[in-house]
Amino acid sequence: MARRRSPKRQRGAVSRPAVEAPAGPKRVLHVGCGPPGPNQVPVRYRGDDWREVRYDIDPGVEPDIVGSIVDMSPVASGSVDAIWSSHNLEHVYAHEVPLVIGEFYRVLRPAGEALITLPDLQAIAEFIVQDKLEDTAYVSPAGPITPLDVVYGYGKAIKQGNEFMAHRTGFTAKTLGAKLRRAGFRDVTLERKDLALWALGRKKQRASGR
Repeated sequence: MARRRSPKRQRGAVSRPAVEAPAGPKRVLHVGCGPPGPNQVPVRYRGDDWREVRYDIDPGVEPDIVGSIVDMSPVASGSVDAIWSSHNLEHVYAHEVPLVIGEFYRVLRPAGEALITLPDLQAIAEFIVQDKLEDTAYVSPAGPITPLDVVYGYGKAIKQGNEFMAHRTGFTAKTLGAKLRRAGFRDVTLERKDLALWALGRKKQRASGR
């Protein structure tokens, strides 16, 4: 949660023509990628048969493709093999979540997968019930993180002017899974681990002969 996340809503961004992600053996679209660095994608996407395609609304982080996750028109339909989304969905409004998940589904090739992680509000609620709203829940590379940060966004970054760190919605395993299935994802699996939710869903494989 405390990693710097890129802006999730298109605010004054320049309109760009739709382009396909760069060619590669298999492509994982890293949405909200932030600044470049080593090991930015999970191990499953680090082999020589994978290429990371960096997608962010902030041109300053020098992504391969500039765009918002609410409107991913810069990415062609069915052009990537996987989506990697780390702490993105909580930054958009609740009514925008189906749009984002729908865009994830659209840009995936048949049988492609989306791997998503974000805060587990059910787990963080246990701290709140114990009246530990501003206690340290865990320590991230950015510093101590409180339950208040998890619910509303990393307060220190927001105070410094990074409004895009604000959280506008939240999820439990039940609600995240339901939204993925509603968008058409199949074989959805969910895991609750270390105050975070992890979800993996696959796009329907194209019917034979089509």
